Amino acid sequence: MTASLDEAREVLRRTFGHADFRGLQGEVITEALAGRSALAVLPTGGGKSLCYQIPSMLRPGLGLVVSPLIALMTDQVAALQQSGVAAARLDSAIEPEERAQTWRRVEAGELDLLYVSPEGLMAPHMMERLRRTPLALIAIDEAHCVSQWGHDFRPDYRTLGRLADIFPDVPRLAVTATADARTRDDIRAELRLEDAQEFVASFARPELALFAERKSGPAQKRVLELVAERRGRSGVIYAGSRDGTERLAEALRQAGVDAQAYHAGLDKHVRAHRLEAFLEAEDAVMVATIAFGMGVDKPDVRFVIHADPPGSIEAYWQEIGRAGRDGDPAEGITLYGASDLAWALRRIDGREMDEAVKQVQVRKVRQLYAMLEGAGCRAAAVRRYFGEEGVEPCGQCDVCLSPPETQDATQAAQKALSAVHRMGGRFGRGRLVDHLLGKTKDPSDFEAGLSTFGVGQELSAPGWRDLIDQLLFEGLLREDPNDNRPLIALGDAEGVRAVYRGERQVRARKAAPGAERKTAGRRRSAASDLALPPADQGLFEALRAWRREEAGRQHVPPYVIFHDRTLAEIAQARPAAQRALGAISGVGEGKLARYGEAVLAVVREFEG
Repeated sequence: MTASLDEAREVLRRTFGHADFRGLQGEVITEALAGRSALAVLPTGGGKSLCYQIPSMLRPGLGLVVSPLIALMTDQVAALQQSGVAAARLDSAIEPEERAQTWRRVEAGELDLLYVSPEGLMAPHMMERLRRTPLALIAIDEAHCVSQWGHDFRPDYRTLGRLADIFPDVPRLAVTATADARTRDDIRAELRLEDAQEFVASFARPELALFAERKSGPAQKRVLELVAERRGRSGVIYAGSRDGTERLAEALRQAGVDAQAYHAGLDKHVRAHRLEAFLEAEDAVMVATIAFGMGVDKPDVRFVIHADPPGSIEAYWQEIGRAGRDGDPAEGITLYGASDLAWALRRIDGREMDEAVKQVQVRKVRQLYAMLEGAGCRAAAVRRYFGEEGVEPCGQCDVCLSPPETQDATQAAQKALSAVHRMGGRFGRGRLVDHLLGKTKDPSDFEAGLSTFGVGQELSAPGWRDLIDQLLFEGLLREDPNDNRPLIALGDAEGVRAVYRGERQVRARKAAPGAERKTAGRRRSAASDLALPPADQGLFEALRAWRREEAGRQHVPPYVIFHDRTLAEIAQARPAAQRALGAISGVGEGKLARYGEAVLAVVREFEG
């Protein structure tokens, strides 16, 4: 007999401590309970995991979850076990004795959920044992990894289409937070989900304020300033290289910040230790390459800073989405420049891939920079990119808070493009700016005789540099690496001709001398993040101190015990009995039995 949504809602309340489903969760769960496959695209923090966890608990058999990273599996299994759910994982980090014990539990029907990697799942010995195991469903987490059009393609995910033949009667649920229409089509085709229902939620993240700044000097200096403004908060900083993460982490430590680097070049035990330390801390900063990406389920990350920008809007949304997973205010800040764009394009050009795929990746890079450089609401631009219609401005990104003034710069752009053409693409941006201003030191007769020499008196040197950056972002100019001495050349030929003919307008931001950089409010404490009344902040901090001690004793991240929001509700409600405590969101029956008396003791002691 098929379980009902009301039964699923009761599991949600009893096990996870929440009163009702959010967004599309109920619809996706209904589909899975009925034994039908589905594709669900739900935003980061939108509760994707519940869409397969609850059906796995209600349907007969084992829920099999395919996940790409050990860190992510470890985090989810730990959180489930805290809530009293029978969950385990099988991956390369599991010792033989624990592996054998897990298989014994599988064969005895004692587990609700088993997490595996795609590589491990398709191994012959694993598949042989699973064929003999009744399965409730198969969930493919981070399903965008299957698509060559996506931002994090993983060849191992391509093999998962075989599951349709191996387990034809088992419903398969593909879930991800980021997939545009083309990526969704690829997921459906590769995973054999052509006839499955598709659920795509809004990509709105109202708790997340977005900011972007053109680099005006070394990114490290600006990152240090931004982190100093957010001292005491947990954050993630993305850098483009392994060396970059190490240098930035060291600079932050020198500035008194608890910071560590994380990248694929580290020994796996070092990586695991650093990730564990970050997850268990309440104010640590992780400086990472995208190797860190999806492996972070930490809900209280208050900011994500891109010291170097990602390669697409999908990657941007995935990485920025590490912040504010608990629904409380958070920030995403991206530093970017024309040299970053040039590096991203060179990286794509150097990869071995089909030309069609390469062209799509180039377009995705340019779409990202158009969003970063654009004069429209950033959150709205991202949501439109993913196909949402009728999107309103967010009202809290830097563009909404301080709309940039723009001006027609078509004539100046024509001069710059003409100068590049006449100079034959043989010079860098500094020489180009000097040429336009007529300030080239000892110019050759050839250069001094060009019609573009000195024609750019209407802009200052910084103004020309900004305009050249914009022309690079728009693809009208391109930078050739030239052994790290980049040369400026003409870009898209058709676009350049359109500007020459006046058919395409170039609008540039007006400079605002002395204007302060607009970044989000500098939140100083978890209590202020949650807008707790002053009278309740003392109890909230006492509860956090108890949670910190309990997490240290168990060697688990504090948030798998209780989220800050749950502790804030306890501080405000001040429950005197188990019944009242159990009514608070996030306190399920398992946690009430496990921690109820200890929490009530903290409340009683604080009340005096």
